[in-house]
Parts: sequence; C-alpha cells; structure tokens
Amino acid sequence: MRRLRLASALMLALIALACAFPILVTSDPSDEQFRNDIDLPPSVRYPLGTDDLGRNRMARLLSGTRTSLILAPAAALVSLALATLAGVAAGAAGPGLVNRVFEGGADLAGSLPWLFVLIALRASLPLDAPPLTTTAVTFALLALLGWTAPARIIRNVTASLRDREFLIQARSLGISPWRLALVHMLPNVWPVAAAQFWINIPVFILAEANLGLLGMGISEPYASLGNQLRELESYTAVSQKPWLLAPAALLTLIVACLWLISMSTQGREESSSS
Repeated sequence: MRRLRLASALMLALIALACAFPILVTSDPSDEQFRNDIDLPPSVRYPLGTDDLGRNRMARLLSGTRTSLILAPAAALVSLALATLAGVAAGAAGPGLVNRVFEGGADLAGSLPWLFVLIALRASLPLDAPPLTTTAVTFALLALLGWTAPARIIRNVTASLRDREFLIQARSLGISPWRLALVHMLPNVWPVAAAQFWINIPVFILAEANLGLLGMGISEPYASLGNQLRELESYTAVSQKPWLLAPAALLTLIVACLWLISMSTQGREESSSS
C-alpha cells in the first residue's frame, strides 16, 4: 500500500510538471485557433487532435488540469480555514450558546443539496460574465459551501480535548480561551485538518467537473476539465473519436491519486491519535 501511495504522489507530480511546463508536451497555446486544422485526429503535433474551433486538445487539457490543480487546493484551504475556525471555537466553548449556533449553522448548511445550490448560484451570474469572474466565483462558492463536514469533525476532536489533563491544567492556570485554543488545541487538531484538506481537493475537482458538464462551470475560452467533458454527451462522437475520453481518464486518475494520498494522511492521523 505504501508503494501505491508513493506511485500516486509521483504520478501527481508528473501531471503537475506537465501542466506547469506545457512546452514539454506541446508548444501550442490552449486558446489559439488553427483555422486550417479543424477537428483533426491525433497526430504528432496534436496528440489528442483538435476541436471544432481548431484548438489543440492536448494544450487545453493541460490548461484545464492546471486550473483545477491550482484553484481546487486554494478553495479547499479557504474552506478548511473556515471549518477550523468554527470547529475549534465550538469545541473549545463546550455546551452552550456558541455550540448551539454552530449546530444550527452546520445543520442548515448540511441539509442543503449543495450541488444544486452551486448550480443555482452559478446560474444567477450574467451570461456575458467574464471568464475570470466565473472561474473565481465557481471556486469561491465551493470554498464557502464545503466547510460543514470538516467543521463537525474538527469540533468533535476539539471537544474531546477539553477534558485532557494538560488542558485542565492550562485552564486552572488562568490561560485565556484564545491562547488555549490557538496554542494548546490547534496543534492537536492540525493532523485531522490536514486529512480533511486532502479529502476536499478531489471533492472540489469533481464538483467543478459536474458544473462544467452542465455548462455552468468555468466558461469559454478558459479551459477546465469540466467544460471538456461536455463533448462526452454524444455517444456517437465518443465512439468515433475515442480520444475524447482523455479528460475523463485524466480526471479519474487525479481523483484516484488524491484519494490514496488522503487515505495515507488519515492513517497517519489515526496512528498518532492512538
């Protein structure tokens, strides 16, 4: 299992390297249109062919993957910061008003079908919104709506720490609640938060892919894994052009590698807590 996790990390590193330096794979920009090379099959210059606008599919695949590998971890980090702040505050406060407010907010956010909320909020944007705006809004919504599950876990871990001897002694010495939470509780919560971070990254990548498949993710001319999956809606096109499956195959590979890494992180967290 350890070798499999190392192989996953190496595979992700290679994918990130290709996305960071696309010149290693193709020299064509992702948004450049070659009017004389429309809808071509794979070749030496175009490893995945070209689309209906004459754009290099490989260049767009690398560009879209780069977008996901940069913005999904950023959204996961923002979401984790919100979850940690809320979870540590509720867990450190113990039973009372703060915990009741946390439970109410978490129940409300958790009861919403957040994918449909994402679709509704994303659909409320103007049709002529700039691509940069739609990209920022898509991942900002993911960050704001994905805090509930990590926050509950962090709250439970923090609450279990309240009765530990070192915290009882710290409270008896008159240490302020803020210092108690930041200095004594947060370092013990960090391994759990790190595991939740790695879990959220593939969740956010898949959420963007779902939005892109519905035409509500990152808009053209920007590339993303989601908007490249829209070509898979036609079974006839896929059967005639099997290279159209490349975005789906790469998405599956990335999510599988991230899942294996997150399982490794969870395993280290459980062993350290035991």
